[in-house]
Amino acid sequence: MNVISVAQAASEAHGSTPFYADTSFWVGASVVTFLALLVYLGVHKTMAKSLDDRAQKIQSELDEARKLKEEAQSLLAKHQRRQREASKEAEEILAHAREEAEAIKAEVDGNIKTMVDRRSRLAEDRIKAAEAAAVKDVRKIAVEVATAAAQKIIAEHLTAETQQNSIDKAISELGQKLH
Repeated sequence: MNVISVAQAASEAHGSTPFYADTSFWVGASVVTFLALLVYLGVHKTMAKSLDDRAQKIQSELDEARKLKEEAQSLLAKHQRRQREASKEAEEILAHAREEAEAIKAEVDGNIKTMVDRRSRLAEDRIKAAEAAAVKDVRKIAVEVATAAAQKIIAEHLTAETQQNSIDKAISELGQKLH
């Protein structure tokens, strides 16, 4: 028995067509050749570099967002400290005004009492106005910083498709939130 007759016998055992005449063989060979070409041309390295660059960009954006958050927290803490200081100062002013009022009340009659009451109201009004302004400033700055950070992050990461999906989701949830 020679080699040709063995190949012929094997070919007859598996079907009537030889392996090179089968389209599956050529598709497989093409896929292997294509993959070998991609490896030879270094496409996998280019893809890995692109993914690494993207990961680095995302990391830097996260670092920037973290920095903005820390700045916002720092500003919020600063304004809260100012508000506490203003409240403490207001309490001191009120305590001082009350002491003054009691001393004047002991010395003078009803006219001076009226004047002291007016001063106390004015001091309290100023304190309330100062507290309200401090609270308003803190909220305004916190909202501006948070809005700016959110806008930046959303603008950089939100695609048109993501925007449409978010709008569709919000519309679908609207009925549930209103009931």
